[in-house]
Amino acid sequence: MRKRIWVSLLTVLVVIAGAGGWVIYQHDYDLREEKVTITGGEQPLRGVLAMPEHGHGPYGLVVFVHGDGPVDATADGFYRPIWEAMARAGYASLSWNKPGVGGAPGNWLHQSMRDRAEETVAAIEWAKRRSDLDRNRIGLWGGSQAGWVMPKAARLSPDVKFLIAVSPAINWLRQGRYNLLAELRARNASPSRVKARLAESDRMRRALGNGQTYEQYRAAGGDVRGISRDRWTFITKNYTSDASADLAALRVPVLLILAGHDINVDVADTEAGYRHRLRMPGQLRILRYPAAVHSLMRKDIEDSSFKTYVTAIATPRALFVPGFLRDQRRYLEEAER
Repeated sequence: MRKRIWVSLLTVLVVIAGAGGWVIYQHDYDLREEKVTITGGEQPLRGVLAMPEHGHGPYGLVVFVHGDGPVDATADGFYRPIWEAMARAGYASLSWNKPGVGGAPGNWLHQSMRDRAEETVAAIEWAKRRSDLDRNRIGLWGGSQAGWVMPKAARLSPDVKFLIAVSPAINWLRQGRYNLLAELRARNASPSRVKARLAESDRMRRALGNGQTYEQYRAAGGDVRGISRDRWTFITKNYTSDASADLAALRVPVLLILAGHDINVDVADTEAGYRHRLRMPGQLRILRYPAAVHSLMRKDIEDSSFKTYVTAIATPRALFVPGFLRDQRRYLEEAER
């Protein structure tokens, strides 16, 4: 009996050890990461430069532009599988903590899209001074809110040679209305609830248009649940954002990536806008992933907190919809030809 107990315990320990080894293996990326301080902009940026593990530089460079929220340089590790795919195509990746995140100075909620574009250009200028990076092969990768930043940065910097736009919107107000209605539909909201939420949204738009402060809006009975004073500042600076003019001015290749289950962005509106404004022969390439959500994660995984947690721990590359990482690599490899 005692022998059987020890055998069982040993079996459990072996399984645990094997599982631990598997997790370590899955989080061992084919990368060399270097913590860097990016200077030359309004304030120093705390970043990460992820270099290919193999091969010889100078490497091409993909500069990562975050979406909304308090994002750190790795997006809590979410970027690493993408960096690895790009490294296998011979490209390094550069990313940084948003101002105020992870001990970085500043406050990202005080930035306009123009501020963020200038920050991106400063990072490019910093990268150009490194001998292990190829200043003639620099592109931008960004998701969601980055859709307002990257085209602007590309207009400011002649060094940007391509854009990879993941789930971007074009017009801030249209995107906000689409997202609101999509979320209400997903929650099976009643018609009265939909009407009330739209009325709240319209009231805020009028307040923003009239230049009301956060305090004035709150004092007048405006609904500020989930909106801090800093967030109001951010919205005030950016609610008129529209990427149309910047997109029309682009003269570089663009890879547009769209998800089939995107409740944040109206992908039909985005695709139509990009097709209308990017008219150079061969300039626009579109990849669609029907099983993906806004972040390009698999919908079946995002729908379950348990699946998301387990997948992120055990097989983080599998968070993304099949083909996404492969296609990132192929796009960069084709750019080299």
